Amino acid sequence: MGALRLPSLTHTLFSSTSISLRSPSLSIFRFPRKLSASVASNLSTQHQTPKVKDANKDKEGFITPRSEDFNAWYLDVIASAELADYGPVRGTMVIRPYGYAIWEAIQEYLNVKFKETGHSNMYFPQFIPYSFIEKEASHVEGFSPELALVTIGGGKELEEKLVVRPTSETIVNHMFTQWIHSYRDLPLMVNQWANVTRWEMRTKPFVRTLEFLWQEGHTAHATAEEAEKEALQMIAVYEKFAYEQTAIPVITGRKSRAETFAGASRTYTIEAMMGDRKALQAGTSHNLGQNFSQAFGTQYTDENGQRQHVWQTSWAISTRFIGGIIMTHGDDSGLMLPPRIAPVQVVVVPIWKTDEEKTGVLDAAALVERVLKGASFKVKIDNSEQRTPGWKFNFWEMKGVPLRIEIGPRDVSSGTVVLSRRDIPGKQGKVFGISMEPSILEVEVRQKLDDIQSALLDKATSFRDSNIVDVSSYDELKAAISEGKWARGPWSASDADELKVKEETGATIRCFPFEQPPGPKRCLMTGNAADEVAIFAKSY
Repeated sequence: MGALRLPSLTHTLFSSTSISLRSPSLSIFRFPRKLSASVASNLSTQHQTPKVKDANKDKEGFITPRSEDFNAWYLDVIASAELADYGPVRGTMVIRPYGYAIWEAIQEYLNVKFKETGHSNMYFPQFIPYSFIEKEASHVEGFSPELALVTIGGGKELEEKLVVRPTSETIVNHMFTQWIHSYRDLPLMVNQWANVTRWEMRTKPFVRTLEFLWQEGHTAHATAEEAEKEALQMIAVYEKFAYEQTAIPVITGRKSRAETFAGASRTYTIEAMMGDRKALQAGTSHNLGQNFSQAFGTQYTDENGQRQHVWQTSWAISTRFIGGIIMTHGDDSGLMLPPRIAPVQVVVVPIWKTDEEKTGVLDAAALVERVLKGASFKVKIDNSEQRTPGWKFNFWEMKGVPLRIEIGPRDVSSGTVVLSRRDIPGKQGKVFGISMEPSILEVEVRQKLDDIQSALLDKATSFRDSNIVDVSSYDELKAAISEGKWARGPWSASDADELKVKEETGATIRCFPFEQPPGPKRCLMTGNAADEVAIFAKSY
């Protein structure tokens, strides 16, 4: 499929540079757009030179074909669809209104689910005493390379350096210790929507940046069984969200010991296959056991008057899910958004040539807009006169709007409209002669949006399943990974063997899926008996 070109959008290659602020160096992403001279002068002179010079890349609005260069395509889509831009601090990003509207849709759905499951929203400070991080040994070991520290405040050296929130388990436990006294105070279940700072070595917009947005839930329970039930409940909430709202067919399972969250007893995950067949960890839920409660002395008095440590969980989804939506559904024309998560579900494009036609067409378009908004659809009418209808078609396709309604003079005369699906290009995706009668139009639009939602999930599921290979030996695993596929096979080998796989193939255990095949198994690495199959893949 040909590359999309739109006026007023510009593509240039991005560079990678590094800075040092008492932390490891940071590789910086730059969005594909022309930079001002002042900004460009601050970039590293060590540019990555493309293998082939493409003259089209200097043209306005160019989107690199996905099959040609997946990473360049991804960056082009983010810039052209106006999802995000780079921040003045290298490695950060500014989430633009259209991108943030997707995040708001994620928040809207999850907030309801969190409250339905008994959680309350609150907020914890982003500055955490460094001594808190040090209290849980594996936690500090896991996060030390990513910490951003504050050492000066108000012009004076601080008595204790502060950590800019990388996650909140430590400060949450500090506060839980003050709030939890008796078994009557349990369970304590809270969530916060916040920003997080992690000094990442390699960045990719939405997927991995110095600062990102997320929600993080934290709960405390009287028993281990309650904590395990909570951790499993929340990963199920994420799984349902991924399938039903974003049309991403994640695989849900348990992380290996090596991939378990620092400070957790068990980590559960939803793993998504991106369009380049890399895995994206899209959401996690951690059973923290009593690791943090013992470190912080978070205790309660039980019914027998005995002091007990609480059992805890934490769980999170972040703005990296937006990156997952882009990389799962997008095509050479740009974004392709599932209707249930799209900021604009329907765009109305009126078409006219003469002033006489204009009045009738705009009146009809306004009527359609009112009808659909009255039925709770997210609708936008594009009645601008500066662009041609063809340009508008391409523009809104690039923005990923699921359904387009076209209205011209003939449609006005017949009292009908044309519906055009984003997921089916060309005339095959068009339906002509749909009545403007409100009761008919509402039903047709709702049905088309439901069809698009289902079609996107079916397509992503088919792609995922066709790229997972069942393996029974290490040689077969290596062959599958070398072909860019996911490898699924029995595993009971050691952490050292898992590290060997990573070093030799670049793949890691993404999870031990909850859905396991029946029957006896033999470990693909050692030949010993294995209870479970694991999924290996390269990942973001």
